[in-house]
Amino acid sequence: MTNSTSFNAEKINQHIVKWLLDYATNAKVQGFVVGISGGIDSALTSSLCAQTGLPTLCIEMPIHQAESHVSRANEHIDQLKQRFSNVSSERADLTPVFETFKNQVSTSTNEKALHLSLANTRARLRMATLYYFAGIHGLLVAGTGNKVEDFGVGFYTKYGDGGVDLSPIADLMKSEVRLLAKYVNVPESILQAKPTDGLFGDDRSDEDQLGANYDELEWAMKEDEKGKTAADFSGRKATVFSIYKRLNTINQHKMNPIPVCIIPETYK
Repeated sequence: MTNSTSFNAEKINQHIVKWLLDYATNAKVQGFVVGISGGIDSALTSSLCAQTGLPTLCIEMPIHQAESHVSRANEHIDQLKQRFSNVSSERADLTPVFETFKNQVSTSTNEKALHLSLANTRARLRMATLYYFAGIHGLLVAGTGNKVEDFGVGFYTKYGDGGVDLSPIADLMKSEVRLLAKYVNVPESILQAKPTDGLFGDDRSDEDQLGANYDELEWAMKEDEKGKTAADFSGRKATVFSIYKRLNTINQHKMNPIPVCIIPETYK
């Protein structure tokens, strides 16, 4: 967990905003589109994009969404629009699209695999929606993944919330996301909310799915970078480290480039 006394929120805030502005200018695009979930990562990302002064389009995309997620998302969007004249919003209710998709594909007797596949389908429908709005408005899709999710445990959907044009907060640990979100005045309701991906239509949290909370996973990620193994720990620490290593291993396919079969030149 990051020490708040050594975390320079002002400098990091300025650095990310300049990076976003420079990237958009060099890419010759109008601004950014961000999917708003009611969670802290998307709230921080959209706040940073808004600070660039470039058009920032916030999209709410409910699919059988819990009311608490919807209310937090709307609270954040309303607050952001009041603070920044360059922020606008759209709402795309994807519930009917999701239901139509389910009715057009076969099901499975493997209930666990079915629910996970449908959860990932929700994320991929949202990705397609963000790119639709990006295309018609000349915007970049800003990713909302943090460092632990993107490079530690791979806790995102491949070609879903992992399908983005740029990732402004992917070098920040979750604890750092919290500190920076507080600095940029993300609503307290979001700061205090339990992290969840909201992909299953229930109240399960990220910790419920992962088996460890983000502070624990940050610790494990740092220990792994030092070359430690599960044998170096005992009790809860050994359990958390094993969870981290298992997820990091099975999700490498998300973090590494797509494998390409290289054909020998003599065959061509």
